[in-house]
Amino acid sequence: MNQNNAMLSPGFLLVVVVLIIVAALPLLIDSSYFLAYSINVLQYAALATAWTLFSGPTRYISLATTAFFGIGAYTVAVLSETLPWFGVLGVAMLIGIVLALIVGLSTLRLSGIHFVIFTFGLAELVRQIVTWYEVNITKSIGRYIFLDITQEDIYWQLLALLTLVLFAGWWIRRSRLGLALRVIGEDEHVARHLGMNTTVAKVSLFVISATFMTLVGAIMAPRWTYIDPAIVFNPTVSFQVLIMSLLGGVGHLLGPLAGVIPLTALFEVLSANFPNHFALFLGVVFLIIVYLVPNGIVGVLQSRFGRRGRERDAGKEQT
Repeated sequence: MNQNNAMLSPGFLLVVVVLIIVAALPLLIDSSYFLAYSINVLQYAALATAWTLFSGPTRYISLATTAFFGIGAYTVAVLSETLPWFGVLGVAMLIGIVLALIVGLSTLRLSGIHFVIFTFGLAELVRQIVTWYEVNITKSIGRYIFLDITQEDIYWQLLALLTLVLFAGWWIRRSRLGLALRVIGEDEHVARHLGMNTTVAKVSLFVISATFMTLVGAIMAPRWTYIDPAIVFNPTVSFQVLIMSLLGGVGHLLGPLAGVIPLTALFEVLSANFPNHFALFLGVVFLIIVYLVPNGIVGVLQSRFGRRGRERDAGKEQT
C-alpha cells in the first residue's frame, strides 16, 4: 500500500475524525473538571505514544521519560519571562535534542536490563543536577511561572502535539527507518549483518521520541503556578507511561491510547484516595498487566479477530 492509499484508509480517516471531535470538545462541554481531566489524558497520550515510537519497535524499555519531561518544564520556568512562548518551546526542544543525543550515543550500545537501569538512573541524575544548581547557584529551590496561557490553550497545544506524534509515527513505520528498527527489535545482530547502521537508527528515533517528551513537559509547565525538581522530575511519570503503553500494546501506533484512557481515570482515583500507597498500587497494576495482557489490549483484539478470520476462512474451504 503506498502512502496516498494509506492516508485514505478507514483507520487513518477514523483517527482524523476522532481528533477533530476531540478538538471541539472544550467548545461543546463547559466544565473545568472535564477540561482538567482531558488535559491529563492528552498529556499521557502524547508521552505514551512518543515512548512507543522508540521502545515499541526496538523493545528497549526506557525509564527516562521524566528526565525529558522535566527538562521541558524547567526550561519554561527559567526562560518564560525572557523569551516569547514559541521561542521558549524552541529552546526546550533544542535542549531535549542535545540531551537525547548525548544519552543515545553513550548508552544505546546497552540492552536489556542494563539499559533500563541506566535510563532510570539518568532521570534521577538530571533531577539531582537541577536541584544542586538551584540550591547552590540560585540559592533557592523551585520557580514560579506566570504566563498568560489558559487551560484551553494547553489543551489545544497538547492535542496539536499528539497529532504531530501520531503523524510522525505513521510516517516512520512506513519508512526505511521503521523497517530497520523492526529488524533491530527482532534481532540486532541480524540487522548488522544486513548492513544496517543500527546506531544511527536507534539514536535517530530516540532523539525524535525524547524531543516530543520534552515538548509535552514544556506545554504542561504553565499549568502549575510553582514547580520544583520533585514535581517535574517525578519518577512515577516514567512508570505510568510505561504501564499505559504496555496495557494498550506497543505493537500498534494507536495501542498506547487504549491504555491511556482507562488508566488515567484509575490513577486519578488511586492518587486521590490512596496518596500514601499510590506506588504500591502502581506496582500491582503493572504485575497484572504483565501476567494477564502481555501483548496489550490491541494485541488481544488482533489475536481474537485474526483467529476468527482464520476459522471463517477454514470453514469456507471445507464447504
